[in-house]
Amino acid sequence: MDDNAEHAAQEGRGRREGRGQAGDGRAAPRRAGAVALLVSATASGQGKTTVTAALARLLARRGLAVRVFKAGPDFIDPAMLERAAGSAVYNLDLWMVGAEASRAMLARAAGEADVILIEGVMGLYDGTPSSADLARAFDVPVLAVLDASAMAQTAGAVVLGLRDYGPVRMAGVIANRVAGSGHAAMVAQALRNMPLLASLPGQAASLPERHLGLVLPGEVDALDDLLDSLADALQLDDAAWDALPAASLPEAPPKILPPLLQGKRIAVARDAAFAFLYRANLDCLRGMGADIQYFSPLADEPAPEDADAIWLPGGYPELHGAALAAGTAWQASLRRAHAQGKPMLAECGGLMAVCESLVDKDGKPWPMAGLLPARTRMQARLAALGLQGWQTAHGQLRGHAFHYSTLEGDIAAAGHARRHPSGDSGEAVYRAGSLTASYFHAYFPSCPQAAAALLGGPA
Repeated sequence: MDDNAEHAAQEGRGRREGRGQAGDGRAAPRRAGAVALLVSATASGQGKTTVTAALARLLARRGLAVRVFKAGPDFIDPAMLERAAGSAVYNLDLWMVGAEASRAMLARAAGEADVILIEGVMGLYDGTPSSADLARAFDVPVLAVLDASAMAQTAGAVVLGLRDYGPVRMAGVIANRVAGSGHAAMVAQALRNMPLLASLPGQAASLPERHLGLVLPGEVDALDDLLDSLADALQLDDAAWDALPAASLPEAPPKILPPLLQGKRIAVARDAAFAFLYRANLDCLRGMGADIQYFSPLADEPAPEDADAIWLPGGYPELHGAALAAGTAWQASLRRAHAQGKPMLAECGGLMAVCESLVDKDGKPWPMAGLLPARTRMQARLAALGLQGWQTAHGQLRGHAFHYSTLEGDIAAAGHARRHPSGDSGEAVYRAGSLTASYFHAYFPSCPQAAAALLGGPA
């Protein structure tokens, strides 16, 4: 567990030990075996993250050990859910993460936790693989989040359709944005033999969003107060909750990684501009023997001189153009490391930072580190979204792309990732000396050998 995860866990323990049970008024009983639920909906925008966060916070305050996962590629929702649950959040995906690795993570969580919540992605059946595919692969029942603000009895038809279309095992429903107890009762009656596990009234304050999704937790004032208010408002049917069966998730042995980065120190940019880090990627690097050292370009901290390699992950550099452009120390350190031939990996936001300039949404250019002879430009419409895989000499490195900027410049690509499942050409991969840069976000555990080679391991 790294520093942020430990901080989240300590906050979670403090809530449970300090005010959790008194604030909720009920201590949930511990049971033999974890309850596992996949939280999904008809579409994006129904309130999956809000409901998952509220439920995780409520159960953690009752003294239960809660583990949360996020289905599919995502950096921002996991950060918010970590804050809500007080424990580290990892991604699950049948293709990017892989069925075996996903099963192993769920099995370990089942041995440690009372409750496992998996927040789905988009609608229940959207995508290849979909949240429904994930639920069926591990026999995890679905908890449907339904925006009931403009319906009552029709809720039953919607949820029955969600259950039967696949089909999936349906554990029950959480009605979001209900007008009151009478409205919730109408929804409950319409569900026939499915329980209304909880309802959540319409929220005066919700989790804030921007162009790539939710705002990062560190940027939200009084976030814990907001999460507590959501948990307070969640009306949980305790009898229906206690009747949920324990999951059947057999133990899985941990995967042993080869020591391909033993003795290597890797400098990782990490701050509000470079915050898109899969926790599993950091675990993978450490598992191969790397020593990770963080630095903050936003604070104009240079990359450590004794680093053997540098990784600039994605994030929001477009929101911090002025601060990054004014930072002479971090830019000079990257140019120096590049001239020395140190391996460097720049992903998405990292790619934007190593180009000559970044043009923000207002059309203002900001000078960047200048290692790649190109510039990036923000645009109003989405430039790319979805799973992709990059075939390397060591195997396929899987991941995804999600960005609103485009690259401009007369620069040839050294290769391309491929979109999944179509196989169409995806994100370009650029090389400039020891630098590898792309909009492609890699999930390192999908091919540890390829990840190691990008950061100074065996070529």
